[in-house]
Amino acid sequence: MATKKDSGVFKNKNGLWYYRFSIIVDGQRVSKKKTTDENGNKLLTKKAAIAAREAAIFQAQTERKRTHTISKRTVRNHIDIRFGKRYVDEIPVADINDYLADLYYTEGLAFRYVESFLKMFYLIFGQAYSRDYLDVDTYNKLCVNKDTKIHMPKMKTEDDTDIVAFSREELLLLDEYFKGTNQETAYLLGKYCGLRINECFGLKWDHVDIKKGTITIDRQMQYQQGLIKLVPLKTRNAKRTVYMNENLKVYFQKLFEKRMADEINYSRLREQNQRMIDDLDGARISSTELVNCLFDGKIQTVNSMKYPTREIKNNLHIEFKYHYLRHTYGTLMAEMNTPQHLLCNQMGHGNINVTQRYYLSVTKTGVDVLKENLNLL
Repeated sequence: MATKKDSGVFKNKNGLWYYRFSIIVDGQRVSKKKTTDENGNKLLTKKAAIAAREAAIFQAQTERKRTHTISKRTVRNHIDIRFGKRYVDEIPVADINDYLADLYYTEGLAFRYVESFLKMFYLIFGQAYSRDYLDVDTYNKLCVNKDTKIHMPKMKTEDDTDIVAFSREELLLLDEYFKGTNQETAYLLGKYCGLRINECFGLKWDHVDIKKGTITIDRQMQYQQGLIKLVPLKTRNAKRTVYMNENLKVYFQKLFEKRMADEINYSRLREQNQRMIDDLDGARISSTELVNCLFDGKIQTVNSMKYPTREIKNNLHIEFKYHYLRHTYGTLMAEMNTPQHLLCNQMGHGNINVTQRYYLSVTKTGVDVLKENLNLL
């Protein structure tokens, strides 16, 4: 039998709880029905539902009194022209998240610096709420509820502070594993050029100059709304010309000759299996124009590395991620005293401080060199 305290709380068929109420505040009826508390958490118990209902009733009574004093304020002169003319209670979460993503991905600003903008938004909305410029529901949506509040864009892999590089012994095992497989080309581009995985699978044949030994990186492969597309790089610095070593030049010469033969021997099969994708300029191109295309015309994507990643872990007991090849490239080039500005250019870093991490990381090879030097003292 329900008591006065637990009236208005109910249990759903899925086992979760919800509450509802309808009260009169200053002559106005306020009704509400919710399945979450004020922080957006699911109501797992009856006790939680009772507490959430009581808090919501108190909040409704308080807010009804506050609405008489809610003022309209803009953020002019505080953030950016795209927000300056809007009232604080009219700025959607999505617009702020897009703004932070633009700062980080497009403008190429440091993750921690962009994070300071997020904190500034929290400060502005907090002050707006305390001064009655925002109602509680809008404030909670912007700053409190974990499922809706403004947040930082996903950190780019290269901004992760941990550098994981394969040892030379591990590289020998990886060389043997990838040799002759469909993913060998992608593996070698990561090992010898330090390409990001999206850059690797977005590489076109007309961007490879075997005679000069250069590769032009100016686009990347991405999934957008379920479609595979070639899109611009995230930063200006990522656009670059990468130099191949002799091993890679020889490999690409043979790969090019094989491609020419495949176009003749498997022409109908390639025509049937090819996939048309949008290029950088919006033109439709065939998957056969990509370097990482199978002999029969089938496209390879970033997902092509999922199977070898599992197999390498299970059989070689190596924690393999494609991006670790990029870390390895940077680490080995740093160990060989490559000038920092040149390595920064080759890796497409927007900030040389990112490149410097490879010179500061401690590896087994680096320690061996240190010991040899110490013995010379």
